[in-house]
Amino acid sequence: METLNGVIAANGLITAFAVVGITVWFSYMISRHFTAGRIHGSAIAIIVGLAAAWWAGTVTGGSRGVADITLLAGIGLMGGGMMRDFGIVATGFGVQLSELKKAGMVGVISIFAGVIVSFVVGAVVAIAFGYYDAESITTIGAGAVTYIVGPVTGTAIGASSDVIALSVAAGVVKAILVMVGTPMVAKYIGLNNPQSAMVFGGLMGTTSGVAGGLAATDPRLVPYGAMTATFYTGIGCLMGPSVLYFIVRALA
Repeated sequence: METLNGVIAANGLITAFAVVGITVWFSYMISRHFTAGRIHGSAIAIIVGLAAAWWAGTVTGGSRGVADITLLAGIGLMGGGMMRDFGIVATGFGVQLSELKKAGMVGVISIFAGVIVSFVVGAVVAIAFGYYDAESITTIGAGAVTYIVGPVTGTAIGASSDVIALSVAAGVVKAILVMVGTPMVAKYIGLNNPQSAMVFGGLMGTTSGVAGGLAATDPRLVPYGAMTATFYTGIGCLMGPSVLYFIVRALA
């Protein structure tokens, strides 16, 4: 056991990938067998990760979640800004502007409208819960955009780790609501063709939520909704720490 512990500790990043891989596999298994795919595996994995971070903080008294456990220290690197930004850039390079044009002007408008409306709702909730500084309001508002935009914005403008964690939680709640709610409202909003799926993805924006919801509605619509949802995330990451932050700071 001492030898095994030494190998694990000496290869922290590899261990982190293994642990995250097992967690994702377990989460997708729960999604498939217990929710019939209505709650996407990625959302379950995020909830498991947040619960693990809380447990680790309680046990170790640290502030870096499971990274405070020696054998899982590599997760601190894997979950750091470098890997996060790499994932965002890689996602952005996978999108083609020519494909967005297929959604037309309505699709483009839906992306900006979706980002702004989600941000405003999140900002109002932040104020209602007693957050009055521009950094906190912006970060929580950005979290309501998606759980990726929240931490990106919070890190850029210097928000506290607690507020960034709240932004992630807000994004996860939104993703789950979109996953569960999409099949219920699909027939009432005409969500039955590629064009409407693109507009829906632009309005909702949370890629995992849109993908999971469309998969439960009609799997053929997933690529179209996910495409505009990806653009939504990119636009959110650009607007959150810049335009939206400056507006909030001017009003706060």
